[in-house]
Amino acid sequence: MADSANQHFALTTPLYYVNAAPHIGSAYTTMAADAIARFQRLNGHSVRFITGTDEHGQKIQRTAEDAGIPPQIHCDRVADSFTELWQHLNITYDRFSRTTNPRHLPIVREFFQRVWEQGDIYKDQQRGWYCVGCEEFKEERELLDDHRCPLHPNKPTEWRDEENYFFRLSKYQAPLEKLFADNPDFVKPVSRRNEVLSFIQRGLRDFSISRVSLTWGIPLPADESHTIYVWFDALLGYVTALLEPGQDPTLENALADWWPINLHLLGKDILRFHAIYWPAMLLSAQLPLPQQLFVHGFLTKDGQKMGKSLGNTIDPVALIEQYGADAVRYYFLKEIEFGRDGDFSESRFITVLNADLANDLGNLLNRTLGMAKKYCDSQIPVINVDDIPENHPLKSIGSGLCGRVKTAYKNCVINRACQENLELVRACNKYIDDSAPWSLFKQQKQTEVEIVLYTVLESLRLAAYLMAPVIPQLSTAVYQQLGLDIDFNATGVSTQCPLTVHGVWGYLPSGKKLRKAQPIFARIETET
Repeated sequence: MADSANQHFALTTPLYYVNAAPHIGSAYTTMAADAIARFQRLNGHSVRFITGTDEHGQKIQRTAEDAGIPPQIHCDRVADSFTELWQHLNITYDRFSRTTNPRHLPIVREFFQRVWEQGDIYKDQQRGWYCVGCEEFKEERELLDDHRCPLHPNKPTEWRDEENYFFRLSKYQAPLEKLFADNPDFVKPVSRRNEVLSFIQRGLRDFSISRVSLTWGIPLPADESHTIYVWFDALLGYVTALLEPGQDPTLENALADWWPINLHLLGKDILRFHAIYWPAMLLSAQLPLPQQLFVHGFLTKDGQKMGKSLGNTIDPVALIEQYGADAVRYYFLKEIEFGRDGDFSESRFITVLNADLANDLGNLLNRTLGMAKKYCDSQIPVINVDDIPENHPLKSIGSGLCGRVKTAYKNCVINRACQENLELVRACNKYIDDSAPWSLFKQQKQTEVEIVLYTVLESLRLAAYLMAPVIPQLSTAVYQQLGLDIDFNATGVSTQCPLTVHGVWGYLPSGKKLRKAQPIFARIETET
């Protein structure tokens, strides 16, 4: 991931398939991508954050037919539900890529022509079990009993014997082995890298890139009786998204400024397409490869796999409406280690929010502003930060906090970034209890009182700033009650408060007027 200032940083979520409305899994990936994009902007980087929808294929065609509507109408409705959810979650994407966008078609055709000219596409007979849910032919070794797909066990696979065009994936066996040997961080975490390596080492087989008897897709340039296979089409949505408005839709224009992608975020169910098919396609087209793929796990609810048949799915819109966007963002990004499977339990959700946001953060802000009003006339004490010793219990944590959070984001360990900030917040509460500023005030030790209040207020500010990529609304509330007019959801906020200035412990301006304390997160009360 990008390190130096003023560097371009491009990242993507998957392009989500529009067979149904967005679910909590797609929201999870997008929240993580948004937190990383926000942090990279604060770090001084120019960011291109891409999300969007994958809208072609047989599953879409059948879903639209079942609903009695044209496929495009179906795609428009579902794509709108994604953009509405992203708005509810305060997702700051730069491009929403749709594979039905007319500008996408010439990009796909030009890319296909490059691969065709390499001799990497040929026609042959395809025989095998086809999973419509995955839009993919499955090998026998991948299937469960009765030839059922492990990802879609409730839907039988279909036996097909048809003429298809194939991509010579087998030709890229050695180049892909070299890629993973030379770049061990290409796929993270290491468990997913090992999974990809295992698949490659079993021997790569050419895969079908066309379908017959399918109208909902892009016609194959070499043979319009065939339609381009959805994954060969969809992965190029990342490229289309790099075009500037008004630019001619050519590969040269799309790749000029933001390619290669720095970071693809994706779920483990689409790992093979991104970690094997996508690099091989790019190698064939003689294009640079993405810098890194980071793969997260699956979500469960109360320890069980989620599914409509079980009646335990999570409606992300309903969750946001009940608890707020920041609450949802915080729980999923702080409580679940990105890269591992994670569980949602509403009781655990409420416990975490009450403990971390209402008690630790909210009460700390409230009590400190209350003491500042009583002991310092609601002003930030005038303190020379350099006079505070390096071993001060809050300065010693705060001075290295930005670096630790930066490392966490570089490694996509967002939960670690949250925990680092929470440790400073909890240290503030302990420091107040240990220092007892109310007792110091009674002893007329005003200087000591002001040191306690300044160091707590500054630590609060720093923690709120570094948590802004995850909880932008709550961080805005903290900043504004500290008298700092910053809105972390505003466009261009990163130029107002860059990491190099606001990420440093000791930034809080002395003498500034504090504002009235207001609860930033109300404790969630539940019936026993």
